Amino acid sequence: MSDIAGWDIGGAHLKMARVRDRRIVEVRLLACPLWQGIDRLTQALDQATHDGAAGRHAVTMTAELCDLFADRAAGVRAVLELLRGRLRGEIMIYGAGEFLDVTAAMAMPQAVASANWHAAARYAAARCGDGLLVDIGSTTSDLVPLIGARAAARGQGDAERLASGELVYSGVVRTPLMALARHVFVAGARVGVMAEAFATTADVHRLTGALPETADQHATADGRGKSPAESRARLARMIGRDAAAAPDAAWDELARQFAGRQLQQLEDAAAQVLSAAPVPRQAPVIGAGVGRFLAAALAQRLERPYRSFAEIVPAESDVAEAAADCAPAAAVGLLLATMG
Repeated sequence: MSDIAGWDIGGAHLKMARVRDRRIVEVRLLACPLWQGIDRLTQALDQATHDGAAGRHAVTMTAELCDLFADRAAGVRAVLELLRGRLRGEIMIYGAGEFLDVTAAMAMPQAVASANWHAAARYAAARCGDGLLVDIGSTTSDLVPLIGARAAARGQGDAERLASGELVYSGVVRTPLMALARHVFVAGARVGVMAEAFATTADVHRLTGALPETADQHATADGRGKSPAESRARLARMIGRDAAAAPDAAWDELARQFAGRQLQQLEDAAAQVLSAAPVPRQAPVIGAGVGRFLAAALAQRLERPYRSFAEIVPAESDVAEAAADCAPAAAVGLLLATMG
């Protein structure tokens, strides 16, 4: 039986998980800043398949949201047209619970738009039964209740999921810090945070030491480097200061404040989600994505056990950890494999 490549095509990253005999054997996570042009996706696909393409492909996406496209339907069709021209073998597109061929998906773009969360939740529900899937990536976080071995989400599309708390536009790399807090506390003063994209959550989580190196693939807000000193300089600028105005420890403490505000956002979203879904108290938080270190912290806040997505993926330990970084890609590949 030929390999299956599970693909999660986002606006910032391309993720691929190769499935062989119903096990993940390879995972790739590539920067793909699609807003810079459709050729970025072409380049990332070529890089991911340079040593040979799989015979079958399972695809999910969020790339259609990118402002490169006039609307979401146009984005879905542009991505699918590119895939049809670049990938060899059968291509199946994941909708909310089923796979469609490219022709059918082109005719029903809303059915496959931003369905990656559903693939990950469906797989996790089948393996765990009950729980709260928390998939935290570079840009967004998905919080999906799992009840009775099924995804019990209230929302389906992005607009509904934003309203239900199941989609939070907060990630551990690309989120501007102005989205986390209107003010912070510095030297006993309540200081406003500038409404400028001077720094991102990557700066925060570099300074806390939590950001995985594999997740840190995008350019910084000012185009400079990623050293602690450069991250502190960007953080200081968010409150109108230079890094030399305070010792390093002060900026590291400020980073922890911003990290705390982000965790509070996620806790608030989880409270909203769980208030509508009867997830048993003993059911775990299931952490996925490159920011699952925050999911583990959230589990503590919620006083729930924690389980990593890596624990439920059939793969060697290092590959399983990489698959947890790319949960929808892994899930969609494994789902297609189980369907024959």
